[in-house]
Amino acid sequence: MAGKKPSWAGSLALLNPLEAWRRELHDYSLGKFQQDLLAGLTVGVVALPLALAFGVTSGAGAAAGLFTAIAAGVVGSAFGGSRYNITGPTGAMTVVLLPIVAQYGVDKVFLVGIMAGLLLLASGLLRLGRLVSLIPYPVVTGFTNGIAVVIFLQQVPGLLGVPTPKGEHVLGVTWEALRGYFQQPQFATVLLTLLTVAVILAWGRYVRRVPGSIVALAAVTLVSLLFPEVPRVGDIPGTLPAPRLPEWSLSDVSQLFSPALAVALLAGIESLLSAVVADSMTIREKHDPDRELIGSGLANLVAPVFGGIPATGAIARTAVNVRSGGQTRLAGILHALFLLLVVLSLGPLARVIPLAALAGILMVTAARMVEWEAVRAILRSTKSDLSTMLVTMGVTVAFDLVLAIEAGLVLAGVLFIQRMKNALSVEPMDLTPSVPAHLAVDHDLLRERVVAFRVEGPLFFAAAGEFIQSLTQVKDVDVLILRLRRVKVIDASGANALLTMKEALERKGVKFLVSGLQPQPRAVLERMGLLDEVTAHGRHLFETTDAAIAHAWSHVERSRPARPGRSA
Repeated sequence: MAGKKPSWAGSLALLNPLEAWRRELHDYSLGKFQQDLLAGLTVGVVALPLALAFGVTSGAGAAAGLFTAIAAGVVGSAFGGSRYNITGPTGAMTVVLLPIVAQYGVDKVFLVGIMAGLLLLASGLLRLGRLVSLIPYPVVTGFTNGIAVVIFLQQVPGLLGVPTPKGEHVLGVTWEALRGYFQQPQFATVLLTLLTVAVILAWGRYVRRVPGSIVALAAVTLVSLLFPEVPRVGDIPGTLPAPRLPEWSLSDVSQLFSPALAVALLAGIESLLSAVVADSMTIREKHDPDRELIGSGLANLVAPVFGGIPATGAIARTAVNVRSGGQTRLAGILHALFLLLVVLSLGPLARVIPLAALAGILMVTAARMVEWEAVRAILRSTKSDLSTMLVTMGVTVAFDLVLAIEAGLVLAGVLFIQRMKNALSVEPMDLTPSVPAHLAVDHDLLRERVVAFRVEGPLFFAAAGEFIQSLTQVKDVDVLILRLRRVKVIDASGANALLTMKEALERKGVKFLVSGLQPQPRAVLERMGLLDEVTAHGRHLFETTDAAIAHAWSHVERSRPARPGRSA
């Protein structure tokens, strides 16, 4: 069609953010800039301690967390599909990165980030952004709460003041940290962590405008000077590092593809969920999921070049951006520039921050991540939804996030199939009320020689076998009528079941009639070339049950002389 762009051109247009910028800035004003500036500074204050903490927890160091928040924050906001999303290091990502660091080393994390960025970029260009809506709510709730538990457990070494033990699974690492602590207990770090938690919780009760985490970070850092032996963040460069591509080889790419896929999967899911949260908090235009994947992909391509770890949309910081009055994607860029200013001016001061304070901040963050309302809602729903949530959560804590999502999706799929199977009902019908008034019918003979069944629900592979077995048991009748008006959907197995049933009944001398066939089942039968076989080239297909009964009675009439003992 003339003037219509080819699909590939539309996909490539997603790489150009100018249209999104024009849409947001067409009525921009000084007042809106002031709101963006205030929101950017507020988010920056919230992001500062979290960036330091997530960098440490990932195993790449506090500086890597800051560099991630700066580089990914600018690129994610500039190219993403949501005007509110804040991109940076997150607790969920550290859950995936920690075993990668343990197995392959810190240097490979940067290569994993670039590979994940390429995968996300390809996903956006292929317009796969809307697939996240297919993930069931119990699965999302399960891995979100599982991540919260993992983040909390990851802080145990910082709480206890012991070096983080080597290991890929958080339960084993936590156990080793506890063993190390009891062999040589020290109380200063525990005291500092508890003080951090207390300051955050107490401050939040009385002051809303200034985040409790930044107040706790400053206060506990001052108190920690009384305990010079506690572990600290250490040196942070006073500027962004020069851009540098990580070293790589084909063997590295092959070996790290699975971890990169896990990082890309998490980054895509969390970025899109973060955008959905922003949508739910505002009445403005909705996000573009494909553009959001591209923005996340570009952010993960750029961040590792500047020494950052893989990043994703940060749900909590995005919510702060919306609540603080952010108007455009400029707020996300300003938050990153604020963090850059901190690095340039206050970097040397960050070296004295105790790791115990960061542990306390993340413990509070983890506790707040738990979606208690969602858990209560699922508890009130179905046992299958509850099972799906608990399995996803358990696998997240015991193994890893990707396996948890896979297990949750498989279990949700199996339980959904079971529910759909149980939704199919086959009920016998009383034919008498549906007999046409003009038809002279022996009702007793009709009930004796004709049976009818009302089918309701989806007729698909899981139910096809029992469906065939239940209806081919009939005997000593002339006709079976199948009323399908309430069957809206069938698949290939359901279509084949109708043919199998028809053939089995006709071997017994029973005619098979169908009434009320709906558009989707008809279309499937036609495409498979089965409609004529099932309906005897349309002669045994009827719009109404009345018409099917009239035709069935004609078969009974024709067969009456053939049955001994019955008068004509």
